[in-house]
Amino acid sequence: MKLVIAIVQDQDEAVLGNAFREANISATKLSSTGGFLKHGNTTFLVGVEDDNVDKVLGIIRDCSEQRDQVVAYPANLDMNLDVATSFPMKVEVGGAIVFVLPIDSFYRF
Repeated sequence: MKLVIAIVQDQDEAVLGNAFREANISATKLSSTGGFLKHGNTTFLVGVEDDNVDKVLGIIRDCSEQRDQVVAYPANLDMNLDVATSFPMKVEVGGAIVFVLPIDSFYRF
C-alpha cells in the first residue's frame, strides 16, 4: 500500500476532487499555503494499493495544469531613495507536487 500526497493550487482543487470521486478514489483534502508565492494550495492524501498508484498519478497529472502567471515581485532599491517598488515577473504556477510513500499498516476505525 502507498500514500500519495498531492499538493495542487486551489484553482485545480475542484477538478481533481471531482475526478477522484468519479474514479471512486477516496481522498482526504487539506488546506495549505505555498511557500514561494504564499498562495492557497490544497493537499490531497490518498491511500491506494500498489497496483493503482499509476491510475492515481494519471488523474493528478490530467487535472493539474501548469500555467504562467504575472506576479509583482517586491524589490527594495538600495539607493538612499527610501522607495520600495515592485516589478512584474512571470512565473510558472500550477501543476502538482506529488510524494508517494510506502505504508506499513492501514486502519479504518
